[in-house]
Amino acid sequence: MTVWEELQARGLIAQVTNEDEIKEMVNNGKATFYIGFDPTADSLHVGHFMALCLMKRLQMAGNRPIALLGGGTGMIGDPSGRTDMRQMMTEETIQHNIDCFKKQMERFIDFSDGKALMVNNADWLMDLNYVELLREVGAHFSVNRMLTAECYKQRMERGLSFLEFNYMIMQSYDFYMLFQKYGCNMQFGGDDQWSNMLGGTELIRRKLGKDAHAMTITLLLNSEGKKMGKTQSGAVWLDPNKTSPFDFYQYWRNVDDADVIKCMRLLTFLPIEQIEEMAAWEGSQLNQAKEILAYELTNLVHGEEEAKKAQEGARALFAGGANTDNMPSTELTDEDFQDGSIDLITMLVKTGLVPSRSEGRRAIEQGGVSVDGEKITDIKHTVSKDAFGEEGLVLKRGKKKFHKVCVK
Repeated sequence: MTVWEELQARGLIAQVTNEDEIKEMVNNGKATFYIGFDPTADSLHVGHFMALCLMKRLQMAGNRPIALLGGGTGMIGDPSGRTDMRQMMTEETIQHNIDCFKKQMERFIDFSDGKALMVNNADWLMDLNYVELLREVGAHFSVNRMLTAECYKQRMERGLSFLEFNYMIMQSYDFYMLFQKYGCNMQFGGDDQWSNMLGGTELIRRKLGKDAHAMTITLLLNSEGKKMGKTQSGAVWLDPNKTSPFDFYQYWRNVDDADVIKCMRLLTFLPIEQIEEMAAWEGSQLNQAKEILAYELTNLVHGEEEAKKAQEGARALFAGGANTDNMPSTELTDEDFQDGSIDLITMLVKTGLVPSRSEGRRAIEQGGVSVDGEKITDIKHTVSKDAFGEEGLVLKRGKKKFHKVCVK
């Protein structure tokens, strides 16, 4: 099976500009391609993970990836998929986030000996002269055509700022610069980036008379059409300090039956033949498939040791075992207690099992919270400091979210 055939079999390809040429390049290791990452947070998340897996897959086939860090575009904010304007970040915040991204990317991509590049678009965007940019680039963009782009159409009713309207031009200019500086002949991105990517191929054609290519990858959606990688307490991060390896494992262990094989195809490096065999599994075998998915992805992101710990911890809990060693935990201090007790809602918020006190109240009232196996339905329930003992208590929300709470 060729690289292209495998990408197709895994369902990764959404749209392409010229299939025959792209196929020939990726199959023969001739693609120098880039994917952009705007530093909107201090960690990559599950949405980025899919892009990193594609980069790794293509690098293994001899192609050269460029990870483009958006130090410049991050100053503006991508309107794609947004109903409102992104919060403006300071240059210091953007630089901090970029530094965090770099460390995480190096776990997936081999940047040694020029096998891959990491580039920051601030290097050229921040020094641009506005009038020069208008003359050099602005003349090649039709406002009429830009307004038909899906990323802008979604925002027209709520109001699209001129700041965001420039994002397509900046992303197109990135491709134009990467083409000239590094011979980058292809851009990959999420399916919601299609219009911006076409802007880049068109700018290269108009300015340089050369062909460049674009391919979008399938967005990671669940069977209901919603983006995956979100939980009730927020995004699923790749940073173990933001989403523990145990919680990361649990997220994939608990995906819907309808999504497990699709996630296997899109995100794991298991042979496609093995995945297709699992596609016929039913009933209890699906739980085995979910375990395989969770282990493979946790291993990729956090390493084999953490993946084994997370798997052992999850199995112990599902089997009703008492082994809490590998469970995510939170330490309380004396300051967390009032008159020797702490209320249950505060514990839920502190452990991240709920994002807010109101959500905590709802969870308790609906009978979804237990402490050491005892269901609690009183929203005023408190736990004394002495009750924690040396081992701590296990706080549970719903059927599958566990957290150990100890006293320092």
